[in-house]
Amino acid sequence: MGRTEPRAERGRPATLRQGPRPLPLHLGLATTAWLGSSAAWTSSNAGWPISKGPLAERAAALAQEAARLDPAQLAEAIAREGRRRYGEFLEGVLAYRRHPYRRALTDPPELWREGSTRLLDYAPGGGVPVLVVPSLVNRSYVLDLTPERSLLRRWAAEGLRPLLLDWGRPGEAERGFDLTGYILRLERALDVVIETAGRPAAAVGYCMGGLLALALAQRRAADLGGLVLLATPWDFHAERAEEARRVGAIGAALMPFVEAWGELPLDLLQAFFAMVDPMQVPRKFLGFAGLDPASDKARLFVALEDWLNDGVPLAAGVAQECLVGWYGENRPGSGSWQVAGEAVRPERLRLPSLVVVPGADRIVPPMTALALAERIPAAERLDPHAGHIGMVVGGGADRLMWEPVRRWIEARAGGAASRSRPRAKRA
Repeated sequence: MGRTEPRAERGRPATLRQGPRPLPLHLGLATTAWLGSSAAWTSSNAGWPISKGPLAERAAALAQEAARLDPAQLAEAIAREGRRRYGEFLEGVLAYRRHPYRRALTDPPELWREGSTRLLDYAPGGGVPVLVVPSLVNRSYVLDLTPERSLLRRWAAEGLRPLLLDWGRPGEAERGFDLTGYILRLERALDVVIETAGRPAAAVGYCMGGLLALALAQRRAADLGGLVLLATPWDFHAERAEEARRVGAIGAALMPFVEAWGELPLDLLQAFFAMVDPMQVPRKFLGFAGLDPASDKARLFVALEDWLNDGVPLAAGVAQECLVGWYGENRPGSGSWQVAGEAVRPERLRLPSLVVVPGADRIVPPMTALALAERIPAAERLDPHAGHIGMVVGGGADRLMWEPVRRWIEARAGGAASRSRPRAKRA
Protein backbone atom coordinates (compact mmCIF):
# COMPACT_ATOMS: atom_id res chain seq x y z
CA MET A 1 0.00 0.00 0.00
CA GLY A 2 1.21 3.50 -0.75
CA ARG A 3 1.20 6.56 1.37
CA THR A 4 -2.22 8.07 1.77
CA GLU A 5 -1.69 11.02 4.11
CA PRO A 6 -2.58 14.47 2.75
CA ARG A 7 0.15 16.98 2.05
CA ALA A 8 0.10 20.63 3.00
CA GLU A 9 -0.37 22.99 0.07
CA ARG A 10 2.83 24.52 -1.26
CA GLY A 11 3.62 27.71 0.63
CA ARG A 12 1.03 27.08 3.33
CA PRO A 13 1.86 25.36 6.65
CA ALA A 14 -0.18 22.42 7.82
CA THR A 15 -2.45 23.00 10.81
CA LEU A 16 -0.32 23.28 13.93
CA ARG A 17 -0.43 20.34 16.32
CA GLN A 18 -0.96 20.79 20.03
CA GLY A 19 1.83 18.49 21.23
CA PRO A 20 4.07 17.47 22.75
CA ARG A 21 1.57 17.37 25.60
CA PRO A 22 1.56 18.93 28.11
CA LEU A 23 3.65 21.48 26.25
CA PRO A 24 4.19 23.91 29.19
CA LEU A 25 5.65 21.08 31.26
CA HIS A 26 8.14 20.05 28.58
CA LEU A 27 9.13 23.65 27.87
CA GLY A 28 9.71 24.16 31.58
CA LEU A 29 11.83 21.03 31.91
CA ALA A 30 13.98 22.00 28.93
CA THR A 31 14.35 25.56 30.22
CA THR A 32 15.44 24.35 33.65
CA ALA A 33 17.87 21.76 32.30
CA TRP A 34 19.53 23.69 29.50
CA LEU A 35 19.10 27.41 30.16
CA GLY A 36 19.66 26.78 33.85
CA SER A 37 22.87 24.82 33.32
CA SER A 38 25.07 27.88 33.94
CA ALA A 39 23.38 28.56 37.25
CA ALA A 40 23.73 24.91 38.20
CA TRP A 41 27.46 25.03 37.43
CA THR A 42 27.89 28.22 39.46
CA SER A 43 26.08 26.65 42.38
CA SER A 44 28.16 23.49 42.27
CA ASN A 45 31.32 25.57 42.00
CA ALA A 46 30.28 27.40 45.16
CA GLY A 47 30.16 24.13 47.06
CA TRP A 48 26.51 23.08 46.63
CA PRO A 49 25.98 19.33 46.17
CA ILE A 50 25.19 18.52 42.56
CA SER A 51 24.42 14.83 42.88
CA LYS A 52 23.91 11.97 45.30
CA GLY A 53 23.70 8.22 45.03
CA PRO A 54 24.85 6.47 41.85
CA LEU A 55 25.73 9.75 40.08
CA ALA A 56 28.03 10.99 42.86
CA GLU A 57 31.20 9.37 41.47
CA ARG A 58 30.54 10.63 37.97
CA ALA A 59 29.89 14.14 39.29
CA ALA A 60 33.10 14.08 41.32
CA ALA A 61 35.11 12.98 38.27
CA LEU A 62 33.62 15.78 36.16
CA ALA A 63 34.39 18.30 38.90
CA GLN A 64 38.04 17.21 38.99
CA GLU A 65 38.31 17.52 35.22
CA ALA A 66 36.62 20.93 35.25
CA ALA A 67 39.01 22.17 37.93
CA ARG A 68 41.81 22.02 35.35
CA LEU A 69 39.97 24.43 33.02
CA ASP A 70 39.59 28.20 33.05
CA PRO A 71 36.41 28.87 35.12
CA ALA A 72 35.22 31.83 33.03
CA GLN A 73 35.70 30.03 29.72
CA LEU A 74 34.05 26.89 31.07
CA ALA A 75 31.03 28.83 32.33
CA GLU A 76 30.64 30.51 28.94
CA ALA A 77 30.96 27.18 27.10
CA ILE A 78 28.28 25.62 29.32
CA ALA A 79 25.95 28.55 28.73
CA ARG A 80 26.57 28.46 24.98
CA GLU A 81 25.89 24.72 24.75
CA GLY A 82 22.75 25.11 26.85
CA ARG A 83 21.43 27.82 24.53
CA ARG A 84 22.24 25.67 21.49
CA ARG A 85 20.39 22.64 22.81
CA TYR A 86 17.41 24.69 23.92
CA GLY A 87 17.20 26.43 20.54
CA GLU A 88 17.36 23.13 18.64
CA PHE A 89 14.73 21.65 20.94
CA LEU A 90 12.37 24.53 20.09
CA GLU A 91 13.15 24.06 16.38
CA GLY A 92 12.28 20.38 16.72
CA VAL A 93 8.96 21.15 18.41
CA LEU A 94 8.02 23.66 15.71
CA ALA A 95 9.08 21.27 12.93
CA TYR A 96 6.85 18.58 14.43
CA ARG A 97 3.87 20.91 14.87
CA ARG A 98 4.13 22.04 11.22
CA HIS A 99 4.87 18.64 9.64
CA PRO A 100 2.46 17.77 6.77
CA TYR A 101 1.99 14.11 7.74
CA ARG A 102 -1.54 13.12 8.80
CA ARG A 103 -2.67 9.54 9.41
CA ALA A 104 -5.26 8.61 6.79
CA LEU A 105 -5.72 4.83 7.05
CA THR A 106 -9.32 3.72 6.66
CA ASP A 107 -10.68 1.68 9.57
CA PRO A 108 -11.70 -1.91 8.80
CA PRO A 109 -15.36 -2.96 9.18
CA GLU A 110 -16.98 -2.51 12.57
CA LEU A 111 -18.30 -5.84 13.84
CA TRP A 112 -19.83 -4.63 17.11
CA ARG A 113 -20.24 -1.52 19.22
CA GLU A 114 -21.20 -0.86 22.82
CA GLY A 115 -20.98 2.62 24.30
CA SER A 116 -17.66 4.15 23.26
CA THR A 117 -16.17 0.73 22.39
CA ARG A 118 -15.89 -0.71 18.86
CA LEU A 119 -14.74 -4.11 17.63
CA LEU A 120 -12.90 -3.78 14.31
CA ASP A 121 -12.51 -6.84 12.04
CA TYR A 122 -9.27 -6.83 10.02
CA ALA A 123 -9.99 -10.05 8.07
CA PRO A 124 -13.75 -10.65 7.77
CA GLY A 125 -14.63 -14.21 6.91
CA GLY A 126 -11.54 -16.21 7.70
CA GLY A 127 -8.42 -17.00 9.67
CA VAL A 128 -7.66 -17.84 13.30
CA PRO A 129 -9.67 -15.32 15.36
CA VAL A 130 -7.48 -13.12 17.56
CA LEU A 131 -9.09 -10.71 20.01
CA VAL A 132 -6.60 -7.85 20.45
CA VAL A 133 -6.90 -5.87 23.69
CA PRO A 134 -4.99 -2.57 23.87
CA SER A 135 -4.52 -0.22 26.81
CA LEU A 136 -7.29 2.05 28.04
CA VAL A 137 -4.85 4.97 28.13
CA ASN A 138 -3.60 5.21 24.55
CA ARG A 139 -5.47 4.92 21.27
CA SER A 140 -5.58 1.44 19.82
CA TYR A 141 -4.27 2.45 16.38
CA VAL A 142 -0.63 2.13 17.43
CA LEU A 143 -1.21 -1.47 16.28
CA ASP A 144 -2.29 -0.11 12.88
CA LEU A 145 -0.14 3.00 12.70
CA THR A 146 0.78 3.33 9.01
CA PRO A 147 0.52 1.05 5.97
CA GLU A 148 4.15 0.03 6.50
CA ARG A 149 3.95 -0.30 10.29
CA SER A 150 0.70 -2.15 10.91
CA LEU A 151 0.91 -5.29 13.01
CA LEU A 152 -2.78 -6.05 12.47
CA ARG A 153 -2.75 -5.70 8.68
CA ARG A 154 0.34 -7.91 8.47
CA TRP A 155 -1.29 -10.61 10.60
CA ALA A 156 -4.46 -10.41 8.50
CA ALA A 157 -2.41 -10.80 5.29
CA GLU A 158 -0.71 -13.89 6.73
CA GLY A 159 -3.78 -15.86 7.75
CA LEU A 160 -4.92 -14.59 11.15
CA ARG A 161 -8.18 -12.77 11.79
CA PRO A 162 -7.32 -9.87 14.11
CA LEU A 163 -10.30 -8.26 15.84
CA LEU A 164 -9.23 -5.05 17.56
CA LEU A 165 -11.06 -3.71 20.58
CA ASP A 166 -11.01 0.07 20.20
CA TRP A 167 -12.02 1.39 23.64
CA GLY A 168 -12.53 4.98 22.51
CA ARG A 169 -12.85 7.98 24.80
CA PRO A 170 -14.93 7.38 27.95
CA GLY A 171 -18.49 8.57 27.43
CA GLU A 172 -21.21 9.15 29.99
CA ALA A 173 -21.56 5.42 30.74
CA GLU A 174 -17.83 4.69 30.85
CA ARG A 175 -17.08 7.57 33.22
CA GLY A 176 -18.74 5.44 35.89
CA PHE A 177 -16.70 2.32 35.06
CA ASP A 178 -14.04 0.67 37.14
CA LEU A 179 -11.80 -2.04 35.68
CA THR A 180 -14.44 -4.69 36.30
CA GLY A 181 -16.85 -2.71 34.12
CA TYR A 182 -14.39 -2.74 31.24
CA ILE A 183 -13.56 -6.43 31.67
CA LEU A 184 -17.27 -7.36 31.62
CA ARG A 185 -17.55 -5.40 28.37
CA LEU A 186 -14.50 -7.29 27.11
CA GLU A 187 -16.36 -10.54 27.81
CA ARG A 188 -19.29 -9.38 25.71
CA ALA A 189 -16.89 -8.58 22.89
CA LEU A 190 -15.48 -12.11 23.20
CA ASP A 191 -19.02 -13.49 22.90
CA VAL A 192 -19.38 -11.66 19.58
CA VAL A 193 -16.01 -12.91 18.32
CA ILE A 194 -16.61 -16.60 18.99
CA GLU A 195 -20.22 -16.43 17.85
CA THR A 196 -19.05 -14.89 14.57
CA ALA A 197 -16.03 -17.14 14.09
CA GLY A 198 -17.66 -20.29 15.47
CA ARG A 199 -14.55 -21.25 17.43
CA PRO A 200 -12.44 -20.18 20.42
CA ALA A 201 -10.23 -17.16 19.90
CA ALA A 202 -6.72 -16.29 20.95
CA ALA A 203 -6.47 -13.20 23.16
CA VAL A 204 -3.57 -10.75 22.74
CA GLY A 205 -3.19 -8.00 25.36
CA TYR A 206 -0.76 -5.09 25.05
CA CYS A 207 0.57 -3.31 28.16
CA MET A 208 -2.40 -2.42 30.40
CA GLY A 209 -4.57 -4.35 27.96
CA GLY A 210 -2.60 -7.45 28.92
CA LEU A 211 -3.93 -7.23 32.48
CA LEU A 212 -7.47 -6.97 31.12
CA ALA A 213 -6.83 -9.97 28.83
CA LEU A 214 -5.41 -11.94 31.76
CA ALA A 215 -8.55 -11.33 33.81
CA LEU A 216 -10.63 -12.35 30.78
CA ALA A 217 -8.61 -15.57 30.43
CA GLN A 218 -9.18 -16.49 34.07
CA ARG A 219 -12.93 -15.96 33.73
CA ARG A 220 -13.40 -17.44 30.25
CA ALA A 221 -10.55 -19.91 29.66
CA ALA A 222 -12.87 -22.41 27.92
CA ASP A 223 -13.60 -19.85 25.20
CA LEU A 224 -9.95 -19.06 24.46
CA GLY A 225 -7.41 -21.03 22.48
CA GLY A 226 -4.39 -19.15 23.83
CA LEU A 227 -3.20 -16.00 25.58
CA VAL A 228 -0.42 -13.62 24.49
CA LEU A 229 0.71 -10.86 26.87
CA LEU A 230 2.83 -8.11 25.28
CA ALA A 231 4.88 -5.97 27.71
CA THR A 232 2.29 -6.53 30.44
CA PRO A 233 3.13 -5.35 33.97
CA TRP A 234 2.32 -7.53 36.97
CA ASP A 235 4.65 -6.98 39.91
CA PHE A 236 4.81 -3.18 39.96
CA HIS A 237 7.38 -3.19 42.76
CA ALA A 238 9.78 -5.73 41.23
CA GLU A 239 11.83 -2.94 39.63
CA ARG A 240 11.90 0.83 40.34
CA ALA A 241 9.61 0.26 43.33
CA GLU A 242 10.10 3.73 44.83
CA GLU A 243 9.12 5.34 41.54
CA ALA A 244 5.92 3.24 41.46
CA ARG A 245 5.08 4.14 45.05
CA ARG A 246 5.61 7.82 44.24
CA VAL A 247 3.13 7.57 41.35
CA GLY A 248 0.68 5.91 43.73
CA ALA A 249 1.11 8.62 46.38
CA ILE A 250 0.59 11.45 43.89
CA GLY A 251 -2.41 9.61 42.45
CA ALA A 252 -3.94 9.23 45.91
CA ALA A 253 -3.50 12.95 46.59
CA LEU A 254 -5.22 13.83 43.31
CA MET A 255 -8.15 11.41 43.68
CA PRO A 256 -10.60 13.89 45.27
CA PHE A 257 -10.18 16.19 42.26
CA VAL A 258 -10.29 13.31 39.76
CA GLU A 259 -13.52 12.03 41.32
CA ALA A 260 -15.00 15.52 41.11
CA TRP A 261 -14.06 15.74 37.40
CA GLY A 262 -15.19 12.16 36.75
CA GLU A 263 -11.93 11.37 34.95
CA LEU A 264 -8.17 11.80 35.02
CA PRO A 265 -7.47 14.38 32.26
CA LEU A 266 -5.07 13.47 29.47
CA ASP A 267 -2.51 16.20 30.17
CA LEU A 268 -2.29 15.17 33.81
CA LEU A 269 -1.86 11.58 32.70
CA GLN A 270 0.94 12.63 30.34
CA ALA A 271 2.60 14.42 33.24
CA PHE A 272 2.64 11.11 35.13
CA PHE A 273 4.41 9.48 32.17
CA ALA A 274 6.96 12.32 32.13
CA MET A 275 7.94 11.41 35.69
CA VAL A 276 9.57 8.21 34.39
CA ASP A 277 12.18 10.21 32.45
CA PRO A 278 11.64 14.00 32.69
CA MET A 279 14.06 14.83 29.87
CA GLN A 280 12.95 12.14 27.43
CA VAL A 281 10.69 14.46 25.40
CA PRO A 282 13.21 17.35 25.19
CA ARG A 283 15.89 14.88 24.04
CA LYS A 284 13.57 13.37 21.42
CA PHE A 285 12.75 16.72 19.87
CA LEU A 286 16.36 17.85 20.01
CA GLY A 287 17.12 14.80 17.81
CA PHE A 288 14.13 15.40 15.56
CA ALA A 289 15.40 18.88 14.73
CA GLY A 290 18.31 17.28 12.86
CA LEU A 291 16.19 14.98 10.67
CA ASP A 292 15.22 15.58 7.06
CA PRO A 293 11.45 16.28 7.34
CA ALA A 294 10.83 14.24 4.17
CA SER A 295 12.64 11.15 5.47
CA ASP A 296 10.88 7.96 6.54
CA LYS A 297 12.45 8.33 9.97
CA ALA A 298 10.93 11.78 10.43
CA ARG A 299 7.57 10.57 9.18
CA LEU A 300 7.53 7.69 11.66
CA PHE A 301 8.54 10.05 14.46
CA VAL A 302 5.59 12.31 13.67
CA ALA A 303 3.18 9.38 13.38
CA LEU A 304 4.21 8.09 16.80
CA GLU A 305 4.10 11.53 18.43
CA ASP A 306 0.63 12.11 17.01
CA TRP A 307 -0.46 8.84 18.59
CA LEU A 308 1.17 9.66 21.94
CA ASN A 309 -0.56 13.05 22.02
CA ASP A 310 -3.91 11.56 21.02
CA GLY A 311 -4.50 9.64 24.24
CA VAL A 312 -7.71 9.54 26.22
CA PRO A 313 -8.54 10.33 29.86
CA LEU A 314 -9.12 7.57 32.38
CA ALA A 315 -12.45 7.18 34.15
CA ALA A 316 -12.07 8.11 37.82
CA GLY A 317 -12.66 4.56 39.07
CA VAL A 318 -10.06 3.17 36.65
CA ALA A 319 -7.54 5.84 37.64
CA GLN A 320 -8.03 4.91 41.30
CA GLU A 321 -7.40 1.21 40.64
CA CYS A 322 -4.42 1.77 38.34
CA LEU A 323 -2.50 4.58 40.02
CA VAL A 324 -3.24 3.78 43.65
CA GLY A 325 -4.06 0.06 43.51
CA TRP A 326 -1.54 -1.07 40.90
CA TYR A 327 1.38 1.34 41.23
CA GLY A 328 1.05 2.40 44.85
CA GLU A 329 -0.16 -0.81 46.51
CA ASN A 330 1.02 -3.39 43.94
CA ARG A 331 -2.25 -5.30 44.15
CA PRO A 332 -1.59 -7.51 41.11
CA GLY A 333 1.85 -8.58 42.30
CA SER A 334 0.62 -9.16 45.86
CA GLY A 335 -2.35 -11.27 44.69
CA SER A 336 -4.98 -8.82 45.94
CA TRP A 337 -6.26 -7.36 42.64
CA GLN A 338 -9.89 -8.40 42.20
CA VAL A 339 -12.29 -8.39 39.27
CA ALA A 340 -15.99 -8.80 40.10
CA GLY A 341 -15.01 -9.85 43.62
CA GLU A 342 -12.58 -12.58 42.50
CA ALA A 343 -8.80 -12.33 42.87
CA VAL A 344 -6.87 -12.53 39.59
CA ARG A 345 -4.33 -15.33 40.06
CA PRO A 346 -2.08 -16.15 37.08
CA GLU A 347 -0.91 -19.35 38.77
CA ARG A 348 -4.40 -20.82 38.31
CA LEU A 349 -4.39 -20.34 34.54
CA ARG A 350 -4.39 -23.52 32.45
CA LEU A 351 -4.18 -22.08 28.96
CA PRO A 352 -1.37 -21.98 26.39
CA SER A 353 0.33 -18.67 27.17
CA LEU A 354 3.13 -16.58 25.71
CA VAL A 355 4.64 -13.71 27.71
CA VAL A 356 6.58 -11.18 25.61
CA VAL A 357 9.10 -9.13 27.61
CA PRO A 358 10.98 -6.50 25.56
CA GLY A 359 14.43 -6.13 27.10
CA ALA A 360 14.77 -2.38 26.49
CA ASP A 361 11.34 -1.44 27.87
CA ARG A 362 11.44 1.83 29.84
CA ILE A 363 7.67 2.03 30.38
CA VAL A 364 7.15 -1.48 31.80
CA PRO A 365 10.50 -2.46 33.34
CA PRO A 366 11.35 -6.05 32.34
CA MET A 367 11.30 -7.45 35.89
CA THR A 368 7.77 -6.09 36.28
CA ALA A 369 6.61 -8.19 33.33
CA LEU A 370 8.79 -11.23 33.98
CA ALA A 371 6.76 -11.86 37.14
CA LEU A 372 3.87 -13.00 34.93
CA ALA A 373 5.98 -15.50 33.04
CA GLU A 374 7.06 -16.95 36.37
CA ARG A 375 3.51 -17.26 37.71
CA ILE A 376 1.62 -18.66 34.71
CA PRO A 377 2.11 -22.45 34.63
CA ALA A 378 4.11 -23.59 31.58
CA ALA A 379 4.11 -20.09 30.09
CA GLU A 380 6.46 -19.63 27.15
CA ARG A 381 8.54 -16.49 26.86
CA LEU A 382 9.79 -14.24 24.07
CA ASP A 383 12.44 -11.62 24.90
CA PRO A 384 12.87 -9.28 21.93
CA HIS A 385 15.67 -6.74 22.16
CA ALA A 386 13.34 -3.78 21.72
CA GLY A 387 11.52 -1.06 23.61
CA HIS A 388 7.90 -0.90 24.72
CA ILE A 389 6.70 0.83 21.54
CA GLY A 390 9.54 -0.21 19.25
CA MET A 391 8.48 -3.83 19.75
CA VAL A 392 5.23 -2.93 17.96
CA VAL A 393 6.25 -0.38 15.32
CA GLY A 394 10.05 -0.29 15.25
CA GLY A 395 12.19 -1.10 12.25
CA GLY A 396 12.78 -4.68 13.37
CA ALA A 397 9.34 -5.28 14.88
CA ASP A 398 8.25 -7.73 12.16
CA ARG A 399 11.28 -9.95 12.82
CA LEU A 400 11.45 -9.52 16.61
CA MET A 401 7.77 -9.76 17.54
CA TRP A 402 5.16 -9.82 14.74
CA GLU A 403 6.34 -13.01 13.06
CA PRO A 404 7.25 -15.15 16.12
CA VAL A 405 3.97 -14.27 17.86
CA ARG A 406 1.98 -15.07 14.70
CA ARG A 407 3.66 -18.46 14.46
CA TRP A 408 2.96 -19.13 18.14
CA ILE A 409 -0.74 -18.27 17.73
CA GLU A 410 -1.06 -20.57 14.72
CA ALA A 411 0.70 -23.42 16.53
CA ARG A 412 -1.06 -23.10 19.90
CA ALA A 413 -4.45 -21.58 19.12
CA GLY A 414 -4.87 -22.35 15.42
CA GLY A 415 -6.01 -25.91 16.08
CA ALA A 416 -8.66 -25.01 18.66
CA ALA A 417 -11.78 -26.97 17.75
CA SER A 418 -15.08 -25.34 16.92
CA ARG A 419 -17.24 -25.15 19.99
CA SER A 420 -20.06 -27.65 20.08
CA ARG A 421 -21.42 -27.06 23.59
CA PRO A 422 -23.36 -24.16 25.11
CA ARG A 423 -21.17 -21.44 26.59
CA ALA A 424 -21.60 -20.58 30.26
CA LYS A 425 -21.59 -16.82 30.58
CA ARG A 426 -20.14 -15.16 33.66
CA ALA A 427 -21.93 -12.37 35.47
